[in-house]
Amino acid sequence: MNIFSFKMIFAKILFLFFVNHQFLNIPEVKSADEIKIIYSVFSRTIKVNSLKTFAEDGKSTNKLRRILNTTGSSNSEIQSILNKNFEIPITIASKLAYSEIGKIFLTRLSSVIQPPKAKDERTGMLALRASVIQGINLGDGKINIINFFESYPTKTVILNVNALSRIMNKVESISELLDFFTNQPLEKIKTN
Repeated sequence: MNIFSFKMIFAKILFLFFVNHQFLNIPEVKSADEIKIIYSVFSRTIKVNSLKTFAEDGKSTNKLRRILNTTGSSNSEIQSILNKNFEIPITIASKLAYSEIGKIFLTRLSSVIQPPKAKDERTGMLALRASVIQGINLGDGKINIINFFESYPTKTVILNVNALSRIMNKVESISELLDFFTNQPLEKIKTN
């Protein structure tokens, strides 16, 4: 291939990229900017960046501080939870996210964490799947809550506390739930 052919191909690629973004007006969303927490008839919105700053430095805005105070946990406990890394190779995470148990788990979780205006569980499940896989990629094989939200494919993430409470009432302890979904399926996938 000569230099002229290469320049023509490159020019065509640039032209197609420009046309897609300018004329088709395809919105580009890289991550969530805010988390809308819904509890009963009340809602509060926090910025993902302010949550990230709190996780890294312990500094919070007044709005975030008020929301965090409602948890009844200390700042160090919350920081520990936000910064807790789960190490999982992206290939295993992908296999798990596309497996039947992964689909069931993500579909159930989509009632708690979902994109705004999602009309079905499938949309929420797909957004969660994308967020997990991209979050692991962003964290170089590790994921935490901040990476998860930074990788969520919509500008706003809905966190439905009512749905979370219903799920928590069905589970004896969160550690049992985490153990089940992080250990047992992974062992099966690692052996396949």
